[in-house]
Amino acid sequence: MRAITVRDRETVELTLTDVPYPHSAENDVIVEVHAAGFTRGELTWPGTWTDRAGRDRTPSIPGHEVSGVVAELGYGTTGLTVGQRVFGLTDWTRDGSLADYAAVEARNLAPLPADIDHVTAAALPISGLTAWQALFDHAHLEAGQTVLIHGVGGAVGSIAAQLAHEAGAYVIGTGRTNPQSAAVDKFVTLEGDNLERVGQVDVVLDVLGGEIRDRSTALVRPGGTLVTIPDPPTIQPQGARAVFFVVEPNRTQLTQLADRLRHGIVKPLVTKVRPLTETAEAFTDRGRTIIHLKP
Repeated sequence: MRAITVRDRETVELTLTDVPYPHSAENDVIVEVHAAGFTRGELTWPGTWTDRAGRDRTPSIPGHEVSGVVAELGYGTTGLTVGQRVFGLTDWTRDGSLADYAAVEARNLAPLPADIDHVTAAALPISGLTAWQALFDHAHLEAGQTVLIHGVGGAVGSIAAQLAHEAGAYVIGTGRTNPQSAAVDKFVTLEGDNLERVGQVDVVLDVLGGEIRDRSTALVRPGGTLVTIPDPPTIQPQGARAVFFVVEPNRTQLTQLADRLRHGIVKPLVTKVRPLTETAEAFTDRGRTIIHLKP
């Protein structure tokens, strides 16, 4: 089958290669991939290069977001059937979704409704689950609270704003330019001292890290929460919590996100669609690119 592989951590060259059909372990399914999403930073992640035991696993196949059809069930797999449309996350330390077929733990996948296309579905898992888990699992966002979302025009920030808006929160978004999102009640450009003028908020969701994350700690009111995704916080907000986390697969949350997608509450960001043969170029695209393998 066709797959995009990487072999050398220094050159990080993405190559279209013929590789063996994947093996399905216990509780796995083999997914015929129709569309795949990726994160540019994953080429620096240890799991791209080594397995769970720290052993070299190159050549490895990147891509951790998948949408497709179940082609085969591994031993002991329950809850899914051959021919079923599914979407979700591949494991961080196994071959991923930029291939014709991918082996995925069944629990990492959710059924994909017939009225959601595969390209849209492949754009949802990482950004959607990250936003959901940040706001509700870690920050415990409630109606009537105020949330400040950095990078609101990006993949995670845009979905977070939509979810927070649905939850009844007042949403302040930041970025270089206003994305004109209907889910944002107020937009603030990250220039000068504009950030400090926001005032105190209940929740800060930071997808940028660095100086912006550090400056945001003073904005979290006592009892509130700063949730950061790029790296652990270096400054603790006074009287509040600071949380760093890595997104986890969750079938229930994927199902809830798909339901919100169907009803127009959530719309993932997709700026470009490319075929598998253009994956190397896709990793240098600005915006959000999805790889489309099959109709």
